[in-house]
Amino acid sequence: MASRRHHRTALAVTATLLTLTAAVGCGAVDKALDCVRTADAIATSVDNLQQAVSTASDDPTQATEALDQIDKELDNLGDTTDNADLGKAVDDLQTGVTNVRDSIEKGDATPDITPVTDAATEIGKVCTP
Repeated sequence: MASRRHHRTALAVTATLLTLTAAVGCGAVDKALDCVRTADAIATSVDNLQQAVSTASDDPTQATEALDQIDKELDNLGDTTDNADLGKAVDDLQTGVTNVRDSIEKGDATPDITPVTDAATEIGKVCTP
């Protein structure tokens, strides 16, 4: 299922690239492409988080590593746009990441990652014109 979602994201990225190239200037295209690339990286990191949480008993450090990667991508995304909707989605994702991290630190082997996946989906929507 994660593979299909990643494939759909890749198709959306391709469509976005074609649309943006035809519709706007180079500076705006570069900024939008950065947003799309980062949204795709976040989607991949969230997929990794889902897999890590599902196998947390095997290696609990994988979830922490996935959360660290999401944090890194959020930092990159914050530098690419000043869109208010994107800002809210990023804040929601950061809150979700913090909550999942807190749950893991308190010993929860299967934290609720729904807020993380929902916010990541919203970032994908905002970054796709």
